Amino acid sequence: MIQRPLPYLLNQTSTACAVVALACFSVKNAVAVQESPAQPQVDQKVDLDASVESARVAARSTAVRLASGVDSWFGSKPFSEGGQVSDGELNVKFYSRQDQKADYSVTFNARYKLPNLESHAYVFTGRDTNAGVVSDRPAVFADKQRLLQPDSTLANSFFAGLGLGVGDSFDARIGFQGGLRLYAQGRYRKEWRATVDDTVELSQTVFVTQADRVGSSTVVSYQHQFSPTLVGRWLNTVSVTQADSNAEWNSSLGAFKSMGQQRLLSLEILASAKHNSGLPLTDYGLQMHWEQPVLHNRLIGEIVFGHFWPQSLVAGDRSTAWAVGTGLKMRF
Repeated sequence: MIQRPLPYLLNQTSTACAVVALACFSVKNAVAVQESPAQPQVDQKVDLDASVESARVAARSTAVRLASGVDSWFGSKPFSEGGQVSDGELNVKFYSRQDQKADYSVTFNARYKLPNLESHAYVFTGRDTNAGVVSDRPAVFADKQRLLQPDSTLANSFFAGLGLGVGDSFDARIGFQGGLRLYAQGRYRKEWRATVDDTVELSQTVFVTQADRVGSSTVVSYQHQFSPTLVGRWLNTVSVTQADSNAEWNSSLGAFKSMGQQRLLSLEILASAKHNSGLPLTDYGLQMHWEQPVLHNRLIGEIVFGHFWPQSLVAGDRSTAWAVGTGLKMRF
């Protein structure tokens, strides 16, 4: 097994930060209306901020045009009369682990409300992992799996579909993902507030895909608010499919501290297990996450450090691994 020292990972992360920043900053060339000669540094900073804002506006405008066009298929009511684009988000991320090659990912998600459909119907589209879209696996476990096993099957793919909400707790979805592969899912979500500071949430998703056939994903979350700026959360998810009847369990126990001004620090203990694997835990580890606004709140920058202990039935194959990640997030 090739082990790379921690300084190598930090150097990789610094390089990735530059790459990620350059990718976002280069949007200027695609959205700028005209070029200007070299200007003083202050003017360049202003121009950079304007470019990022233009990219955000352009992304939202594109999403609105897409939603308006799809909405026109179902009737003549103008999109401006009740149409909405929400939860628009673009993420560019980098992950690296000592004994694995670097892993880059680009994901985006958006949700659309179309006035020509029923009031509870919506269209969704984006790019994300198979598990994140079909089985509703929480993002923390997708990130953890990338840090632990960057070469796993968490490949990103495009998805789009139509959803219909029934009441406040249930919605049904049908859509396509990654090469027009059809999938359908029904989701039930319910939240209970046990006390003023304690909240329990249940999410049950039943899905159907060609590869998995019928599958189920259950997520249970308990959250306690210690103070206005400190929250503790215990999150558990269990997934099983007809294609793989061995249930997979993931758990996260963490604390989340708000530092104000959209700055957030979290520390989580992560663990995974699989039925009939012969191991009580297949892997476990610690993960620290920090995020804060950059470029005058137009982007959210984040950095992740992890230390994991992957398990094996062969004692000699057990090892530890440091991992790092960084990324930029743009909401539109």
